[in-house]
Amino acid sequence: MTGCQAAPGIRVVIADDQALLRHSLALLIGGAPGFAVVGEAGTGAEAARVARDLVPDVVIMDIRMPGGDGIQATREITSDPALAGCRVLVLSMFELDEYVYGALRAGASGFLLKDAHPDQLRDAIRRTHAGESLFAPAILTRLVEHYVSRPSAPAPGPGRLTARETEVLTLVARGRSNDELAAELFISIKTVKTHIGNLLAKLHARDRAGLVIAAYEAGVVTASRPLP
Repeated sequence: MTGCQAAPGIRVVIADDQALLRHSLALLIGGAPGFAVVGEAGTGAEAARVARDLVPDVVIMDIRMPGGDGIQATREITSDPALAGCRVLVLSMFELDEYVYGALRAGASGFLLKDAHPDQLRDAIRRTHAGESLFAPAILTRLVEHYVSRPSAPAPGPGRLTARETEVLTLVARGRSNDELAAELFISIKTVKTHIGNLLAKLHARDRAGLVIAAYEAGVVTASRPLP
């Protein structure tokens, strides 16, 4: 179902096969200033269709749904040129590796667990809409454990990065926001955005989630640079 009429704010579609949870999330998100829940979906196929019909800013995507799972729906949304400005934030009760990696490979911009605090969810939507990425701490830790356990085989891309770009990439991989990056590196938000833009272009990443993957795969984040 496509849901209510759009209102000012970040336009959100909620995709989950549990009607009660969709309703609860709609109240939680839509009742806060700066958000508008414009649609809902109960299956993966419906999520992709509703996204194409409504072109929301952010889709809250469950993983395990009938009629095409959330990973397939995410892949369809992120590969559609007409939805280039739409971001997918996965909200799941499972932190299984296959779900995390599958969602990120499909183009999801973040991955939160369903036990997240409401404020964390709303912050994740804001950050995702702003082009940042947001991962639950447990998910970020699992990503690190996965990639640092593999033989080191840096990809050629990061070799073209400047020292400052490598610093920024490392902090992005650790989940830092733009404000946190600016504070830690003593640079302006505008400069942070310039570095992020350069990294996206050089590493051919769609968004910051793609930068996270690139950082781990290339060995920019390693066991000798643990998460704080």
